[in-house]
Amino acid sequence: MDAYISQLDNSVFAEIDRFFQHEAEHYSLFLENPTQTELGATMSIQPTPSPNPRDSMIKTILWGVKFRYWAFKNTPDDDSNFQRIRVFLHYHEAVDNKELQHSLGLDKGLLAIVHAFASKDQEQQNNIVIAHELLHTVGATDKYDRNNQPIFPDGYADPQQTPLFPQIQAEIMAAKIPLSDSESKMAESLSQCIITDKTAREINWLQENAYD
Repeated sequence: MDAYISQLDNSVFAEIDRFFQHEAEHYSLFLENPTQTELGATMSIQPTPSPNPRDSMIKTILWGVKFRYWAFKNTPDDDSNFQRIRVFLHYHEAVDNKELQHSLGLDKGLLAIVHAFASKDQEQQNNIVIAHELLHTVGATDKYDRNNQPIFPDGYADPQQTPLFPQIQAEIMAAKIPLSDSESKMAESLSQCIITDKTAREINWLQENAYD
């Protein structure tokens, strides 16, 4: 795993910036670089383990406080960096059927932690999780249910499609492509994901009454 981490560079995450550039253009936000993802330093001190999605709200809030303090202590910010989103990547050995800890982005907190597999074969799906959690930090909400299935209509890339199934893309805040009422598959890369109007409104890319 150390060998994988040591060879990482910004090119591994370039797909994230291309995704946000493409989606910004869809909403007529012709920004030269909506995001600019840069690799930070390797860290040896780890934060408190992420809470389980089924944990109580109080436990999740307490974790958020501890995570903010950990980030402040280990990656201090300054006045010039208040627009910087810090996404911490915790890499794990790529083992078949291994379940990772829950990745989390603090709502409008500009902080996130992503648990990812240290494998070139997993880089594209790692980037989906990074983009998903990054959007949480600026206000986007999850669009999947307790069974991790996309919620209709907000979690569907094209809820007006006829026939409805199978969908061919994933809403980034669901990250899965619906195949039926109860089945879906994880998007393979960000090229299969889009930001729909609901998410665009949540991150202030689209005004409330636009495109209605």
